[in-house]
Amino acid sequence: MTTPAVAQERDPGLQPERTRLAWRRTTLAFAVAAVLAAREAAGGGLGPAGLVAVACSALVWLVFLRVAHHRVRALSAGSGPPAVMSLPAALAATACTIALAGFGVAVVV
Repeated sequence: MTTPAVAQERDPGLQPERTRLAWRRTTLAFAVAAVLAAREAAGGGLGPAGLVAVACSALVWLVFLRVAHHRVRALSAGSGPPAVMSLPAALAATACTIALAGFGVAVVV
């Protein structure tokens, strides 16, 4: 019979780096969506409701940028495993994603 190997400390490998890059890509996608909304507003094809949606999408982008920045810093800190994302930060990221989608629909319609 063989004995089970002694549990070793988990080597995170490149997973934290991939997660940091995913947060950066998502932030970039949010920025592109906000810029496209602003471009649509600059074209003059939007009414007052569309302009409000563009302003709100820019504000949502800033909030998401803050949440993502804190998460990237948490992933970069220390040599141990990254801390679990807090519930308020996860809810804020989710709310920003849903809000940006809603504002995008408002700009298009």
